[in-house]
Amino acid sequence: MSTQPLERPTRGTQGRVGRRLAWSFALPLAVVAGMITTGAASASPPPPNFGPNMVILDPSMSTSQIKTVVDGIATQQIPSQFGTGRYEILFKPGTYGSSAAPLNFQIGYYTDVAGLGALPTDVTINGTIDVYNQCFGPGDCTGLVNFWRSISNLTINVAGKGGCQSGEFWATSQATSLRRLNVNGYSTLTDYCSGPGYVSGGFIADSQFGYITMANQQQYLVRNSSVGGWSNAVWNQVFAGVKGAPAQSFPTPPYTTLATNPESTTTGSTSRTSSSTPRARRGAPVRPPATRSRSRTSSSPGPPIACRRSTTRWRGART
Repeated sequence: MSTQPLERPTRGTQGRVGRRLAWSFALPLAVVAGMITTGAASASPPPPNFGPNMVILDPSMSTSQIKTVVDGIATQQIPSQFGTGRYEILFKPGTYGSSAAPLNFQIGYYTDVAGLGALPTDVTINGTIDVYNQCFGPGDCTGLVNFWRSISNLTINVAGKGGCQSGEFWATSQATSLRRLNVNGYSTLTDYCSGPGYVSGGFIADSQFGYITMANQQQYLVRNSSVGGWSNAVWNQVFAGVKGAPAQSFPTPPYTTLATNPESTTTGSTSRTSSSTPRARRGAPVRPPATRSRSRTSSSPGPPIACRRSTTRWRGART
């Protein structure tokens, strides 16, 4: 047995051994970390929960499943003019309904329906989304109080209804809108299937429609859209940048038709229409509202309270 002392490794040998040991530990750790990262990336995130009043529908759902959801909301909201319910019905990109099983449903007060695609053509509904008259007694069926509801950012291929109510029915009055819609088929802005069927106003923008019937609809504003035809006017119809709009003829019939939608209504001393955006002010001091004196009378609750300007300035404020 040799009794010679072990040779002490040189500095260069120590460095090589250290690097080898480091790599021997680092490589397995990198593999494990990669496995953990890959597993986390492949796991599907949980669906968002925006609360019970925001409904997100998926094209994998059957038409009957969707009808159960939207009809339940409509049953609650159609008569609920002064209720507290507020609903958002959102459709993920895809196709809903078919010629064999169309998706036809109504919406009531405080309900917004919208597609979640980047374009209106990303969400297609084969069917209709309707608003009909409310009947308050014999011969008293109108849409005069059908307020506070909207549809936006989807395509409707009109299908699934027959008889008098065939087509897309939107019998609403003010505080309603149709935006970024592509409606293929017949539409009416009046429910003429029950009388007298009065309705009073609405708004369409950035949309494409086929033929539209107004009937008893009193006034409407349409902007940056196209229509396949327009039946009549009752009081006032305004079109701004609408392809297929009736020709200018106010007051008989009361069509006001502009070739384009005005960019701005601001006019200067030269009467030239212009558009401007105010610059954002940064670092300006916060100013309290001016004190308004008020004479004291017998009905006055007390003397006015004076406001003192604060000596504190925000960082970056001008001195």
